[in-house]
Amino acid sequence: MSSGDIFVGEVIGTAILILFGAGVCAAVTLNHSKAKGAGWVVIAFGWGFGVLAGAYTAAPLSGGQLNPAVTVGIAVDTGAWDKVPLYILGQMVGAFLGAVLAWLLYYAQFRANADQETAQPTLGIFSTAPEIRNPVANLMTEIIATMALVLPVLAFGLTKGLGESGTAVLIVAFLVAGIGLSLGGPTGYAINPARDLGPRIAHAVLPIPNKGGSDWGYSWIPVAGPLIGAVLAGLIFNAAF
Repeated sequence: MSSGDIFVGEVIGTAILILFGAGVCAAVTLNHSKAKGAGWVVIAFGWGFGVLAGAYTAAPLSGGQLNPAVTVGIAVDTGAWDKVPLYILGQMVGAFLGAVLAWLLYYAQFRANADQETAQPTLGIFSTAPEIRNPVANLMTEIIATMALVLPVLAFGLTKGLGESGTAVLIVAFLVAGIGLSLGGPTGYAINPARDLGPRIAHAVLPIPNKGGSDWGYSWIPVAGPLIGAVLAGLIFNAAF
């Protein structure tokens, strides 16, 4: 894969992922949305389908990693670090663009959110936040949840033909939905530094009515936790397999 293909593939694929993910969060959160109040199951499957669409789209160009944690986990396993910065740059740019697209898609609903009496919080549409703010517990949650993503992703590579058939992408999409359903309750399961940081930056700069702060004090946890989890997953995979 050329450097250009990797960058373009990760930008497009991650943008699609965030468009679906931030889009489903907006659909469930904002007033005047037909999916208002649809709940956590809808959010978990919306993110899973975002992985499915984004990874399938990016796969021919970049392999469709779409997640710095996955990229780092693969590098820890293989020892190939030379393309890691390029992958992560593409993922960050794509995550920001995907968040902007979700904002444009729900522009009328965001504008309607200007009413102080009925306004809904908007940061959760873009980024994660813990239900109980405890940095140690929140960090541990993100580490464990990311290990539950990266270890299976690495193991899928041991099954002959799974990648070539495209079935691996489908399985990863269900895996992400499952992580959301089972492990997402404490922190909202970032499990992807780009997924959280790129949209958080978009939230900070977009002209969103009643948006409040972007909670930068918490922002390091959904970046550090997934990266630590990815390194641990890569080390465990190397040791066990």
